[in-house]
Amino acid sequence: METVKCSKEIILNCEKLERRFALLNNGRLEEYKIEHDTDEPKVGDIYLGRISNLDPTLQAAFIDIGAPKKAFLHYHDMLPGYDDLVEKFQSARDEAAENIRSRRRKRQEPQSGKMVAEAQRRGRKISMADIPAIFKPGMEILVQVVKSPISTKGARVTTDISIPGRYLVLMPYSEHIGLSTRIEGGPERERLRNILSELELPEGMGLICRTVGEGRRSTFFKRDLDLLLDYWRKIELLAEKSNAPKLLFTEPNLIDRTVRDFMTEEIEGIVVDDPEVKKHICETLKRIGGSRLGNKVKLYGGSQPVYDFYKINDQLKEVFQREVKLPGGGAIVIDETEALIAIDVNSGHGRKSAEQPEFILQTNLEAAAEIARQLRLRDIGGLVVLDFIDMRSAHDREEVFKCMKKLVKDDRAKTKVLPLSKLGLMEMTRQREHESIQDQVYNPCPYCHGTGLVKSALTMSAEIQRKLASVMRNRRYRDAEVRVFMHPEVLARLRNEDAELLSELEEKYGQELSFRADPALHYEEFRIVDRITGSELF
Repeated sequence: METVKCSKEIILNCEKLERRFALLNNGRLEEYKIEHDTDEPKVGDIYLGRISNLDPTLQAAFIDIGAPKKAFLHYHDMLPGYDDLVEKFQSARDEAAENIRSRRRKRQEPQSGKMVAEAQRRGRKISMADIPAIFKPGMEILVQVVKSPISTKGARVTTDISIPGRYLVLMPYSEHIGLSTRIEGGPERERLRNILSELELPEGMGLICRTVGEGRRSTFFKRDLDLLLDYWRKIELLAEKSNAPKLLFTEPNLIDRTVRDFMTEEIEGIVVDDPEVKKHICETLKRIGGSRLGNKVKLYGGSQPVYDFYKINDQLKEVFQREVKLPGGGAIVIDETEALIAIDVNSGHGRKSAEQPEFILQTNLEAAAEIARQLRLRDIGGLVVLDFIDMRSAHDREEVFKCMKKLVKDDRAKTKVLPLSKLGLMEMTRQREHESIQDQVYNPCPYCHGTGLVKSALTMSAEIQRKLASVMRNRRYRDAEVRVFMHPEVLARLRNEDAELLSELEEKYGQELSFRADPALHYEEFRIVDRITGSELF
């Protein structure tokens, strides 16, 4: 069987208010990202925060990092680097004149220091049970954002700091030395382990070799490590000089992350529509990968917008659609809710072969491929429940499960897939670090507040008649000339289907009613006023 060559290309659209990233595979959109300039905490940002309070029920601390919502720090995320935290951030500010090393030894509250020392003397590690006694409200703490604020929730943070570079990830509070699981081959893994072990790494720190480090010489890692250690020294120094809350380190913007995370050997080129951004990318690539990588960057100069030329905008339309068609005639329907993502697979109506096992399996396999793609495109995560078309064959169910596991293997977000349940549902979790693309682009509708529904004209007619009866029964309004303003479509209902009911209302209370259309009113709004004075009657 002849294999199809993958041609991967990155297209960057750089504007004042918005930067957009698209990864194309043979012209088909595979990944899409948006970035706006905001003050909200981003994944990877490092803060000097202050503990606001601890909640034993949630086993979590709430940290003031200067954002509108307090950050959430689970107890088990406080354990990495606990000793450094106690040493660094618990002393009074009157020790500021002393040198940094002296301050790091002395900056601790007596009780906390005694507990840590006692635990260490007995050879016991600090556990989550010790945290409420060690960490107190008001203490300063170094944290890193692992999940951006989503909906009503603040950022989620950890004390397990990590700083990613081009080839390495530096872990200041861990001694672990590891390799990306995507690097395959025993000899290459052994070679990289030897390189990492020879690097001059400060005591107590760890490293992970990223996938792009595969095949690289030791000089690349040495240069990357020097840069990461310099970042960390600046973070420590700034933390010592600052008062919480304080942003100490911010994750690079979308352009720099593209170079750091996506620019690998399999990428054939980057197309960018801004000359200054092109120059910056070229300089960065030449510095980290030689002139060969820098030569892959091209400036787009066409008359059409770059995303129109590459037909990306056409493909983006489906990202915001509830239903996505499949090649074989079926479709998947995606519903995002607060609790989970529900995805339904439909075979397509009126197809003669829709009940055949072979057709059902083929449709489910097509759906699995499209679901994996849509999860990446929409950047949605959390709990995902997939309702595939029912399959009677256990072999077919297992094939769909194996296919789904293979499809999500290379997803940058951590993903776990479970086999189909007895009810025919597949459950999976996908790491959720950011708001989805839909949440970044859209605000909830001010009319329906995100439900996608408004009351019918019949329902509104009933509500208006109910309110009118209440007003006309009130003795204060007996002499008022009642006029009702409403949406034109609701008025059409009142004047036609419900005209007789309004006549009965007028006859019952002995008052004449008048009605006017007001297109400025929302479908579910209406006003009952005195025609003479214009005052509201309820």
